[in-house]
Amino acid sequence: MPILVLGGILGRQAQQLIGHDLEITVSSLDKLRQVEEAAQALGRKAVIHLKIDTGMERIGVHSYSCGPLIEAALASRGCVLKGVYSHLACADDPASPMTALQVERFQEACAHFTRIGAPMPLRHLANSGGVLHFPDTWLDMVRPGILLYGVLPDPAARASVPVRPALSLLSQVVYFKVVRAGHPVSYGATWAPAQDTRVVTIPIGYGDGWPRALSNNGDVLVRGQRRPIVGRICMDQFMVDLGPDGTAYNGDDVVLVGTQGDQAIRVEDVAQRAGTIGYEILTRLNERIPREYVGGSAAA
Repeated sequence: MPILVLGGILGRQAQQLIGHDLEITVSSLDKLRQVEEAAQALGRKAVIHLKIDTGMERIGVHSYSCGPLIEAALASRGCVLKGVYSHLACADDPASPMTALQVERFQEACAHFTRIGAPMPLRHLANSGGVLHFPDTWLDMVRPGILLYGVLPDPAARASVPVRPALSLLSQVVYFKVVRAGHPVSYGATWAPAQDTRVVTIPIGYGDGWPRALSNNGDVLVRGQRRPIVGRICMDQFMVDLGPDGTAYNGDDVVLVGTQGDQAIRVEDVAQRAGTIGYEILTRLNERIPREYVGGSAAA
């Protein structure tokens, strides 16, 4: 299937991208020339999408000055213009007026094709927020990101499309002990139980991407019960308080994200506790964590 590189590129990357049959974002006349030169050096055509800046001020030619880039791309001998797109800055919030302004700017930019009598390429604008809240941004294609994981992009987002989480994060109990009243747990001695309690150790930490901000602040599920993280989260481990009567054994599953029994912890819940957004929680989970892919079309 076609793969579009959405980010900004360096000129020296162009030949490699073309060689791997990747579609390339062209965001300026200078970038277009670099891609053209790479394509000619390879004796191939580069498939490109033009990036129009309608309000992000990240990459892309401004919508009010995009005419020369559009015309140069259409005239290019080394490039095939497949698409034109922009990115929505505030679509996560259905009440933000910014999206309507960006839609207007994008439509005006696309009108340049009609003005010069050129065929309209594929138009794409909607990110996850656009998919959820703004049908007028759907156009020819959509680009859902975090929504594909079944995670809403913002606390203000409306779940107008039925989705379910596609990711769970599990660990296991690796150690069990009784901690006496007043004996502090973990670095900095930031937490100590008021009475004798049972504490288990979980072998995952901020080195794996689990936020240190959840120290004395987060929860996990153990045997279907919500249990608090106590003490500071370490690089490779953290501790959980089972209470004076709680039970767990080495090897028991511990759910950091997902469901267990009738309890659930969502990515959105973790992000709120950590004072960040779901995107950061998901992208922090690094290569130290083994992945296991389950289900798929056969189990759908």
